[in-house]
Amino acid sequence: MTATIEQERQAGRRRERILEELRRNGFRITSQRKLLIDIILSDECSCCKEIYYQAVRQDPSIGIATVYRMVKTLEDIGAINRKNMYRINCEENCGFRGDCVLVLENKEKVSFSMDEFKEAVGEVLRKKGYQGQQKVETVLWNQG
Repeated sequence: MTATIEQERQAGRRRERILEELRRNGFRITSQRKLLIDIILSDECSCCKEIYYQAVRQDPSIGIATVYRMVKTLEDIGAINRKNMYRINCEENCGFRGDCVLVLENKEKVSFSMDEFKEAVGEVLRKKGYQGQQKVETVLWNQG
């Protein structure tokens, strides 16, 4: 299976988790909401205006206010984080369970479950001399 097919499957699973969370929070699932989620999942936009420009090409009836409301809604349910430029949030405590994706320099994406990620970190710790049987409990990202 090629990386592109796997990436499409992962995006589809993330999309379904987001739609499920929206339903659980009482939101209707409209074609405009689906379109905006797909644009955000493409990881090509860094602000609401970019999302809007892509969306209006596909659906001229979408207004900029709709984009801002959807981004706010996704932020409220924990699906996105403005700190990561409207990319789908993938922290363990975000409410979503699934894959985390590392983006390599060549833009190839490698998917890991949180358990796999913690296991890899555990291997690095063992190489650094931490021989204890302690498992990684939490991974904190220093964004400063």
